[in-house]
Amino acid sequence: MKKNNKVLRDPVCGKKINKNKAYAKETYGKKEYYLCCSLCQSTFLKEPEKFIN
Repeated sequence: MKKNNKVLRDPVCGKKINKNKAYAKETYGKKEYYLCCSLCQSTFLKEPEKFIN
């Protein structure tokens, strides 16, 4: 089975992160967002609209 090693960008801090190693995954609307740490996750959850574009 092949792992998904896709590299994504944390929408809050802009850091490149591996999808499989992300600290958290949040869904907003119909899209998934991957976050690198608890601080980025809490920041995203407070104002997701600020980070989705």
